[in-house]
Amino acid sequence: MIYKICPASAWREAERQGTYRGSAHDMRDGYIHFSTAAQVRETARKHFFGQTGLFLIAVDADALGEALRWEPSRHDELFPHLYGELDLGAVAAIMDLRARADGSHDVPELVS
Repeated sequence: MIYKICPASAWREAERQGTYRGSAHDMRDGYIHFSTAAQVRETARKHFFGQTGLFLIAVDADALGEALRWEPSRHDELFPHLYGELDLGAVAAIMDLRARADGSHDVPELVS
């Protein structure tokens, strides 16, 4: 399982369109950024601190095929990058990612 943090409004738009094309940041980089279960908390802190109205999208990595690549990023850790659109059929769960008063987020227990 891999995870995408996404504004709820952007995810609802993806549901209307039937596919998720990624954020402006994803489009600039040429792939959709994902995190592993172990990486979500730091990704939320680094890129989404203080933001509200977020979803945490759980995606079946195996369903993405060869378009998913594991590439080094922060601290040379391997991160999952999807080169293409996310087929919503690969989505296993959509969870609220609630912000705390201090700006951090309540990250639920995640499946690796």
